[in-house]
Amino acid sequence: MKFDAIIIGTGQAGTPLAASLAKNGQKVAIIEKGDFGGTCVNTGCTPTKAYVASARRVFVTKNSQEHGVTIAGEIKVNLRAIKRRKDKLVEKSSEGIRKMLKDNEQIQVFKGEAKFKDDHTVTVNNETLQAEKIFINTGSRPNIPSPFKNLNYHTNETMLELEEIPEHLVIIGGGYVGLEFAQMFRRFGSKVSILDRGERLMKQEDEDISEAIFQILEDEDIQVYLNSENIAGAQSKKTIEFSFNVHGAEKKIEGSHLLLATGRVPNTANIGLENTGVHLDKKGYIKVNNELQTSVPHIYALGDCNGEGAFTHTSYNDFEIVDSNLLQHKKRSLSDRFPCYAAFIDPPLARVGMNEAEIKEKGIKAKLASRPMTKVARAQEMGETSGMMKIYIEADTDKILGATFLGTGADEVIHAIIDAMYAGTPYTTIRDAVHIHPTVSELIPTMLESPEDL
Repeated sequence: MKFDAIIIGTGQAGTPLAASLAKNGQKVAIIEKGDFGGTCVNTGCTPTKAYVASARRVFVTKNSQEHGVTIAGEIKVNLRAIKRRKDKLVEKSSEGIRKMLKDNEQIQVFKGEAKFKDDHTVTVNNETLQAEKIFINTGSRPNIPSPFKNLNYHTNETMLELEEIPEHLVIIGGGYVGLEFAQMFRRFGSKVSILDRGERLMKQEDEDISEAIFQILEDEDIQVYLNSENIAGAQSKKTIEFSFNVHGAEKKIEGSHLLLATGRVPNTANIGLENTGVHLDKKGYIKVNNELQTSVPHIYALGDCNGEGAFTHTSYNDFEIVDSNLLQHKKRSLSDRFPCYAAFIDPPLARVGMNEAEIKEKGIKAKLASRPMTKVARAQEMGETSGMMKIYIEADTDKILGATFLGTGADEVIHAIIDAMYAGTPYTTIRDAVHIHPTVSELIPTMLESPEDL
């Protein structure tokens, strides 16, 4: 069966690319072995943020007394009801994608596992497909370290299928996935312990940001064990006993549930890439150039499998890069992109560009504008003053190098900085702007009035 294009995976890059190719008159085959929509729709953004929203309702309900609101009676959390709501949201999104693809006459959907036979040929369900261009959008999956494979563990995917609240949830890993689940299940009523090998949480962030996050979790009675080494688990019928060392001292805790939040690995091992000229790096990610071409120019890799972002927004931007270069004749490149992301703890963390360690490592002369959330009027009025805002500026050009915001509204406020960086405007443009009062954003011009040498 011959097509103009074959797309493997219906994630946040593959689906819009299929629609765009079809709109431009091309005959497209799209292959999906799992649920339509990929990680974001089924086990990532959509379901987890639905759970975060429910956990937020619990927090507000329990912490409104100082705002003059007292809620009488017992507050109950119904995980089955939370899951039902999540399932409806997921089903609506996934079914919408499936229907859009199947209703398009230019697109033929194949349900099954794709395998490359050669550089132009892919097999699925004993059928052979050929195309001049092939796009890989196979995503990633949770990493399961060997010491824990024989335990009754959960991943971010299976945690979303629980119908009873864990008595004691033990989480291995202190990255954004682990922290989001830690806080949401603590608010649901679980006892939560985090074991992380690092000296601090979210080690890719500035040290003061990591310390502030630690304090936020500690304030919610989440037990965090940093510098945890030699972690081992002994499985019994109902519990797991964990033993580990912290600075040479042996510790033991017993948990009812285990969540492994130890990173992700690309889905590239079982799609027959050994039958092609496509090159992988040491971690199994597909190597791509600035236009997302692999070492075989007519084969492209988009989304998590290329190791260039691992977020929904970067996956969609991968689509935009390929679509612009192939169909719109506009030059867009991977190198145009500023890395940005958020961790949806409460309050959220948001980050764009470089942090202090990266700036110093590159030897860039820079300035820092910062403000603790305790000095933000809107945060005071809301009674949510945890965190801080930090913006880094290149001293020689006045261009913004990056920013990290931790605090109420940070996931939205950060976009003022993101847009300024893409516009290439100096920080003085935002400094001299008039923002609406009372908002968190209004403090950005104020904090930029007096940046200090880094």
